[in-house]
Amino acid sequence: MNLQGPNLEVSRTGFAQRVHALRNLLAQIYGADAGADVLHTILETIAECRNSLPDGIRPQQLRPGRWSAEDVVLVTYGNTLSQPDEAPLATLHRFLGSRLEGVVNAVHVLPFFPFSSDDGFSVIDFYSVDPALGDWSDISALSQDFALMADLVINHVSRESLWFMDFVNDREPGRGFFLALEPGTDLTRVVRPRNTPLLVPIHTYRGLRHVWATFSEDQIDLDFSQPRVLAEMVRVLCHYLRAGARMVRLDAIAYLWKELGTPCIHHPNTHAVVCILRLVSELLCPPDEDPVVLVTETNVPHSENVSYFGAGDEAHMVYQFSLAPLVLHALVRGSSRYLMQWGAVLEPPPRGCTFLNFIASHDGIGLRPAEGLVPEEDLRGLVELMHEFGGFVSMRMLADGTQRPYEINISLFDALRGTFAGEDHWQVERFLCSQAIAMSLQGVPALYIHSLLATPNDLEGVDRSGRTRSINRRQCQLEDVDALLGDLRTPTARVFGALTALLRLRRTLPAFSPDARQRFVPLGDSWVTLVRGDGVDAVAVVINVTAGTKHLDAAALGALGCAELVVDRIRDQAFAIVDGIDVAPYRCLWLQGYAA
Repeated sequence: MNLQGPNLEVSRTGFAQRVHALRNLLAQIYGADAGADVLHTILETIAECRNSLPDGIRPQQLRPGRWSAEDVVLVTYGNTLSQPDEAPLATLHRFLGSRLEGVVNAVHVLPFFPFSSDDGFSVIDFYSVDPALGDWSDISALSQDFALMADLVINHVSRESLWFMDFVNDREPGRGFFLALEPGTDLTRVVRPRNTPLLVPIHTYRGLRHVWATFSEDQIDLDFSQPRVLAEMVRVLCHYLRAGARMVRLDAIAYLWKELGTPCIHHPNTHAVVCILRLVSELLCPPDEDPVVLVTETNVPHSENVSYFGAGDEAHMVYQFSLAPLVLHALVRGSSRYLMQWGAVLEPPPRGCTFLNFIASHDGIGLRPAEGLVPEEDLRGLVELMHEFGGFVSMRMLADGTQRPYEINISLFDALRGTFAGEDHWQVERFLCSQAIAMSLQGVPALYIHSLLATPNDLEGVDRSGRTRSINRRQCQLEDVDALLGDLRTPTARVFGALTALLRLRRTLPAFSPDARQRFVPLGDSWVTLVRGDGVDAVAVVINVTAGTKHLDAAALGALGCAELVVDRIRDQAFAIVDGIDVAPYRCLWLQGYAA
């Protein structure tokens, strides 16, 4: 088996170390003999893929340990934008090139495979592109101009997939890929992200079986206690890398490993699988030559979320899930207390790792990541307010059979149409403030396309689909978007213009590199205040989270390390700190001007 060659330039020592680590992890999970067998299969897969990898590092490629302020991810479905007689992926590519060149350098195209439900997250075929979106040539073309993030929907497959059809018909390879249990099995300790039944009855060639389905009756969980399942998903990962993806999102990874009598979330073997996938990516795409970024998606409390950094040997990026509910609460309450308390104790990620900072996504605003950070009474009030602004709430089932709010489903633009005092005229400014917070914190910012476009609630989409998450997944004709962007009076044009200008400025400021230091400086509940970077490049971030103009005096500015004269880089406006600064509602300042 020849794994050396121009596309796999790792030293003999580095290569051997990774294979040794991979062997140990597989033995830890499956035992020595089965682990050795699956190791052989994985190395064969890597060898098969090696010679068909795209050549070299792309100009826009994100590089672990070499992040910069230029790194920004746009998140979108493949068909969010469309126009007649053109593949939606081609339309997206053209939009990115014409509207966002020099603004974003990475694009996360949400699952672009044939699917049966959940807008792509119930995958029928991992090896095909949904023909309604385009084909692999469209994916390859995107990857040439942007760092491409693809979803490895690793926890489950569609019940219409060939693997599950094999299970139903009692034939290989899929007959052993799924976990079937007796209906009376005690599953009370299992942590649930949904309120649907965990076991789904399926009529099969072997009779009625009850299979494990964490998310829905159409999304049947894979059984990773079977080594062949892991080997098959490694093959899928390698296929994505061969197709040009260099960022891989591990969807719903927290629920991967099932062991009766345990919560079946964050299992040690799940963390081992993340390590395995990282080692596989490094064997196929050496970090110094052609780096891959693994991103874990774990909508859970903060301490559990960051566990997926491991010891710097698991995910390169972890979604900063606590940020969205904390920022939303701060802006509608007009108090940064809980956001600043969290920031004050936020530990930096391991070297070579960083956060993916987002406020809105294709999913809702998770409430579990706010547990222990925001009082329960405040969270209940937040849910009620979001109902008033046209939103919905998804529930999850607790072990005692009761239900608890899991996720708010709402367009972020409409979520910020007002405060607890009611709707007001500050919607655009408040919304821009939310995005400025995400851009200012340590990590790589990720902007959902509907944030860039200030898209309101899509209630018609909810009616059509019957799913509350559709409220924030509107599909648009490109000509309609162009018309909105061309009218400077529309919220779409105002938000898009302001955000793209802010992102262009941000990429020129080294203080916003993910590796730059971050220090929160509490100055009262009206403010989000922190310092990024050091020395002459440092930036003091000052954000007013209230609907009233607030004054920051000389002492407060001094606590931020400001020199006698500072410049707000966003508005290119100078201030003498002896006079203090009046900050308008929801305004963000990036201040530079420090004593040497």
